Amino acid sequence: MSQINFIDEIQDINLAYLLLAQRLLGEDRETAMFRLKIDGELADLLVGLNARQLAKLARTNQLLCRLCPVSAEQVQQVVDNPRDQGLAGLHTSLLLATHRRESVSAKEPS
Repeated sequence: MSQINFIDEIQDINLAYLLLAQRLLGEDRETAMFRLKIDGELADLLVGLNARQLAKLARTNQLLCRLCPVSAEQVQQVVDNPRDQGLAGLHTSLLLATHRRESVSAKEPS
């Protein structure tokens, strides 16, 4: 696949992510901020973007969203989870929420 095709795909993903983020934030701001792992300032900015601004932001050659688990171990725990379907979702949420809490705690001054 050529480099141009990769950039087109990245831009498509970016636009889809931004549109989803706006929709989630419009429905339930606090839950959306938790799921998107963003703060209130960024939430306000994303909600306030018009279609032209969204398209401009999406046209970057860098992914705007990122995989939230920071370690291969966390991903492996989600993939190899032997729990039934209902508990697997809860377990995944707890794993990812723990990462968010640890990230926030690390940023707070001691």
